[in-house]
Amino acid sequence: FLPPRSIVFAAHYNFSVNGGDHTVKKLLTALCFASVLAFLPLALVSAQDKPEDAKAAPAEGKAEKATKQGRWEGIVTRSNKDKSTLTVRKRGSSVEKTVAYDSSTKFTSQEHGSKKVNDIDASQINDNDRVICMGTWDKDGVMHATLISKRLTP
Repeated sequence: FLPPRSIVFAAHYNFSVNGGDHTVKKLLTALCFASVLAFLPLALVSAQDKPEDAKAAPAEGKAEKATKQGRWEGIVTRSNKDKSTLTVRKRGSSVEKTVAYDSSTKFTSQEHGSKKVNDIDASQINDNDRVICMGTWDKDGVMHATLISKRLTP
């Protein structure tokens, strides 16, 4: 970036002549004004693009949130076979969440560090079992599980 010759000339000019400072101020003011005029259209164009993006983003976020898989891991504190729910307390915490399951929920068991996964049924999940639940959260904070994995300790 090289400054215009008029600014360089004005900066090196001997200001002993009356009004020299005034000329430099005029040139700098003109330069600032020109730069504002040059960048103003760019700012307006980018400002017009943002509202469309902002409107599209929440709609995408809601759709993504509805289909995004949630995860809850902890110890089963209560199981209700009639309502097909488990109450799972997060490990190291007192926070409990309700996990609902149905006939489409897949139940598995796996030992820690093992790659072998065994299929089980809901009756094999008991109180004090460690589980990892995958599914979607509803607005009431209940997870609708698509997978419940019972973790076996060696």
